[in-house]
Amino acid sequence: MDYKNAEGYADPTAYEALTAVAKSEKSYKPLVYICSPYSGDVEANVKAAREYCRLAVDKGYIPVAPHLLYPQFMDDNDPAERKLGMSFGNALMDSCSELWVCGDRLSPGMEAEFDRASEKNMTIKFLTKENEECSNG
Repeated sequence: MDYKNAEGYADPTAYEALTAVAKSEKSYKPLVYICSPYSGDVEANVKAAREYCRLAVDKGYIPVAPHLLYPQFMDDNDPAERKLGMSFGNALMDSCSELWVCGDRLSPGMEAEFDRASEKNMTIKFLTKENEECSNG
């Protein structure tokens, strides 16, 4: 930031405003929705979801992983509770800037999340088990 304007005069108001914007942009971390399997081998899938969340943090994102939260107090095997949990996840997805599709398979729940993100024209990234980006959607 330059303290002086284009004509060479001191412009403290503009300088402070632009400096504040630059600082706020540096501290902004976008939300990313972590889309990975839950059902099946729940223990392994939870471990993998945690790793994807850690990767998001390491890359400067705030991870959102509803499948790590809601099964702690809701029954994923109860169709009504699963549907409610999915709707909660949809509400959270609305605040995210990206969807990361993680792993080597798409579960039915992941397909629904992918379809919703596609309809919303979200940025979609695909990550392998090794936490490497393999393509963009």
